[in-house]
Amino acid sequence: MPSNTRNIANRSVFPIGLGCMNLSHAYGTPLPEADAQRLLLRALELGVDFFDTAALYGFGANEELVGRTLSAHRSRFLLASKCGMQGIDGKRVIDGRAATIKATCEDSLRRLRTDHIDLYYLHRWDKAVPIEESVGALADLVREGKIGAIGLSEVSAATLRRAHAVHPVAALQSEYSLWTRNPELGALAACRELGVAFVAFSPVARGFLGGVLRDVSGFDAKDIRRSMPRFEPDNYAANLRLLDDALAMADEAGCTLAQLALAWLLAQGDDVIPIPGTTRIDHLEQNLGAARVALSPALVDRLATLFAPARISGARYNAATQAEIDSEEY
Repeated sequence: MPSNTRNIANRSVFPIGLGCMNLSHAYGTPLPEADAQRLLLRALELGVDFFDTAALYGFGANEELVGRTLSAHRSRFLLASKCGMQGIDGKRVIDGRAATIKATCEDSLRRLRTDHIDLYYLHRWDKAVPIEESVGALADLVREGKIGAIGLSEVSAATLRRAHAVHPVAALQSEYSLWTRNPELGALAACRELGVAFVAFSPVARGFLGGVLRDVSGFDAKDIRRSMPRFEPDNYAANLRLLDDALAMADEAGCTLAQLALAWLLAQGDDVIPIPGTTRIDHLEQNLGAARVALSPALVDRLATLFAPARISGARYNAATQAEIDSEEY
């Protein structure tokens, strides 16, 4: 059974956080404001005390949503946001220059209705700017009391070590799930070497490990999955063939497939914190229930074998997006 708390940025938090992105960004039409607020407040009520947003999400709209909804409860949770990638004139821009990072932080503080962001990530490493320069700007923000701890997203073990030499890094956030095992190529080991928490985004594989997404032909025109090779019809059909065995394992464990996927991540170590996102309160409640699911070591190993990287069809990103990130890839 996973521990009932996990440590990140000098705080103890519930083992599963909430990724707020898809309330405002990337998966089609955003959730109506009232529904999004209900979901955030229900998460807080259920014990979620780690909320993750970013300047990019909805080009500021997600931070504004989180600020409007949760600022009255600010003392009850760890707040994480991100800089280094944002929307400018309707376009996504990666910019890791010190001045941009500091200006973005000021904007985020205003939108989030707070004077302090507990964990502030560099959302993408801007490869035109040395990582040391970007982290130096974040270190200035720590010294100024505007952020509590520094995080990085989608960087390699080597880049993490370079950054950590400038200022301690509290967390590395990258995609990690049964069908995306890239952190096992070096990032997880580097985190453990340096004492860095690992935050797993898309832990339910962008809906694939929910077990109900069988047809990918009807995605909204603005759904990010349209550009992802794993969701192309032929690749997705091949990936679906893994789910029958996975569903049988979920039955064996007495849980849903999504809970099985999250429990598998929790079993990878007490330094791993998944942050599933959802637009539905029933899915939120189901996801959080994964913290009560105990998997046998044998079942953990069987799942790892079933979803071995060589068995997954399609890359996780298209070539253009892949060129922007720094994490190790199969």
